[in-house]
Amino acid sequence: MEEGKATTTTTTTCSSSMRKEEEENGWWGQRSWKLLTAVRNRAPLIQCITNFVSMDIMANTLLASGASPAMVHCLHEIPDFTPHAHALCINIGTLSPDWIASMKAAASLAVRSGKPWVLDPVAVSASDFRMKACLELVELRPTVIRGNASEIIALSSASLGPTKGVDSSHGTLDAVEAAKSLAQSSGAIVAVSGAVDIITDGQHVVGAHNGVAMMQQITATGCAVTALIAAFVAANPLDAFEATASALSIFGVAGEVGLDMAKGPASLRMHLIDSLHGLDEVTVLSRVVITHMS
Repeated sequence: MEEGKATTTTTTTCSSSMRKEEEENGWWGQRSWKLLTAVRNRAPLIQCITNFVSMDIMANTLLASGASPAMVHCLHEIPDFTPHAHALCINIGTLSPDWIASMKAAASLAVRSGKPWVLDPVAVSASDFRMKACLELVELRPTVIRGNASEIIALSSASLGPTKGVDSSHGTLDAVEAAKSLAQSSGAIVAVSGAVDIITDGQHVVGAHNGVAMMQQITATGCAVTALIAAFVAANPLDAFEATASALSIFGVAGEVGLDMAKGPASLRMHLIDSLHGLDEVTVLSRVVITHMS
């Protein structure tokens, strides 16, 4: 009799948990679709100061989502152009002193203009030059910081003090506490890309579970999703947490749909862009999986 009670209680708890998860995913699906629709309707202008490798896929990702990309990195153009952009995306992948000046000027102007900006600290621990530049950019108060686990751990550790260093073997779950610390110290939403994308504001943590492993075999998909985050934040500047999680999930859903038609990484790249362009409400609502982790 006691065993029967325990079984009934366990079953009820599992059913309640499943219903809660379904409701949670339903809410996130609705929010993600609403934000994608807003990007398509508003076509926000996203200024990108990014690396040479990522320019093509970043621009095409933005266009496929409905946003308008602008690869403007010349220091002399920043005062005229940046105030007209709806959001700024800065990626330090192929860094140079000239570009650092442009990045700092654009980030400062975006903040003064009340525009959101997103930082991608590519290979931040690869050199002291790169780390110093990134720390100086973090001081300019990015709205969102997105990187892989090793990048976020390195940047968080450097922001807080000396570290033993990191490599590329970290998983996203290894970076949760580092991401929370970085969010608290910088005031930014911090996103960690991986098998499960982690998003935190320093207190709350959610995981975006969409995507496919083959996306990691396409150069600059991480850079591309950072640009998409900028577009989503431009569409919803009052809730960068929600916008960031939705962008990561939507990009992952596009990868899932694209994989059904792909034969390998090269064709997945093409179908990823096509799928992002063609995402409909039914697909988004049925596929988005974002769960609370704390």
